[in-house]
Amino acid sequence: MKHDILLSAPPVIRDFLTYSETIKGKSSRSVDEYYLDLQTFFRYLLLIRGKVDKKTDFEEISISEVDAELISTVTISDLYSFIVFCKDSRGNSAATRARKTSTLRIFFKYLTNQIHLIEVNPAEMLDSPKVKQSLPKHLTLEDSLNLLNCVDGPYKERDYCILVLFLNCGMRLSELCGINLGDIRSDGTLRLLGKGNKERIVYLNDACREAVEAYMAVRPNDSINFADKNALFISRNNRRISNKTVQVIVKKYLEKAGLGGQGLSTHKLRHTAATLMYQHGNVDIRVLKDILGHANLGTTQIYTHISDNQIKNAIDSNPLSSVKVKNKK
Repeated sequence: MKHDILLSAPPVIRDFLTYSETIKGKSSRSVDEYYLDLQTFFRYLLLIRGKVDKKTDFEEISISEVDAELISTVTISDLYSFIVFCKDSRGNSAATRARKTSTLRIFFKYLTNQIHLIEVNPAEMLDSPKVKQSLPKHLTLEDSLNLLNCVDGPYKERDYCILVLFLNCGMRLSELCGINLGDIRSDGTLRLLGKGNKERIVYLNDACREAVEAYMAVRPNDSINFADKNALFISRNNRRISNKTVQVIVKKYLEKAGLGGQGLSTHKLRHTAATLMYQHGNVDIRVLKDILGHANLGTTQIYTHISDNQIKNAIDSNPLSSVKVKNKK
């Protein structure tokens, strides 16, 4: 949670954010988004309640005076009118409105069930806007091979290892940059620290182990900054490699492989790993959930998109597919 949020948030919201981060294990980014969503809602509420001058710039409205008395007046009608306001006045997409709806439900559930600040939860029956599910962008198997084959330069072992881990393990950018030497275990597994500081273990296949070994043979040792000496991936400045540097590396090779300008990124390599495992490896979706470190199965189900050829092949594989109609006499 950012320090300025602690200073500007009213006590009831600050306590909710602290609870979300320390007890529920939400990431700092999620907690910051909670605050921004609640800030927007209470600015809107203060405005429609006539608590601030209507001429006041919306972004300048302070929510520091929000208290239990104001919160207790919130109705489900207020919540729906806020969602409409987000759509019509702020131009928020369905996905953004759905996130704000989720934040409101979580916040009011906390107020009702955890601290009993209010007796009735106005958000209990709040429906979320329908979000059109778009298929995640990913590389094909051929694209992935081309990407790996175009790696070169003075840091080719490191860069190749980064791409191989992304494409085989489906890890997040922050997880890759956070890998320490001690996280690589002798039994061929790798410890990752994911969202909400949740640990998980992934298995390194032959390609990953060989890429790590090749990189370790050339990884700098003596010149590394002391604070970063345990980091696996080291930048040219002899520090732990940063998220931004990895993003630049991936972008460079995507362009070199002729895949630039397609909205691909480090996160799309995670999508690629998941898609390839599901489509070509016949990996069960529940296993894929654990590999990716998803909190629930619903998040993983987006990777179950399958091609028309796979659908055709599935139908053709039915043992009854070759049964012929008997001629009637």
